[in-house]
Amino acid sequence: MAVLRKLYSGLHLMVNEAKSAVASVFGRKFLGYSFWAAKGAVVKRRVADKPMVTFKQRVRQLTRRSGGRSMPEVVQRLRPYVLGWKAYFGLSQTPRVWRKLDEWLRHRLRAIQLKHWKRGTTIFRELRALGAPQGVAQRVAANSRRWWRNSAKLRSSVLTIDYYDRLGVPRLS
Repeated sequence: MAVLRKLYSGLHLMVNEAKSAVASVFGRKFLGYSFWAAKGAVVKRRVADKPMVTFKQRVRQLTRRSGGRSMPEVVQRLRPYVLGWKAYFGLSQTPRVWRKLDEWLRHRLRAIQLKHWKRGTTIFRELRALGAPQGVAQRVAANSRRWWRNSAKLRSSVLTIDYYDRLGVPRLS
C-alpha cells in the first residue's frame, strides 16, 4: 500500500484508505463485480451480491402490483432500467444467474398481469383469448387471488417469453 501511495502521489492522486486494500481478488468487490475460480483455476467475473439485491428491489418498485398501470406502461418504465443494468453487467460470466433473473422477472410480470385481470371470470376469458387450454384457464381462474403461484402455471402455455417479447420486455439471458 505504501508503494501505491507513493506512486499515486506523484500523479497528484490520493488513495482512499477506506475503499482500497492490497489483497486477493477473491472476497473483494470491484465496481459491482466479484470474482470466482472456475474449473482449471480460471478466474471469472460475476455480479456481486449487493447489486443483485439492488436490482431485484428496483424491479419490485417498478413493477408494483398496486400501481394501477397497464402492462405496456409497466414494461415502458421497466425497460430502460433492465437494459442499462444488462449493459453494465454484461461482462459477467455466469449465464445460469442471468437465466434465473430472466425467469424471475417474467414470473413477476405474469403475476402482475393476473392481478390486472382480478376476477376469476376475467382471468378465464383473457387466458382463453390468448390460447390457453380450457383446463389450465379453469385452474388458474379458480384460484384467482393467488397471483404468484398461478403465474408459474402459465409459463409454458400462455404468457410465454414470446408474449413478453411482443410487449418489449428485454431478455437478460
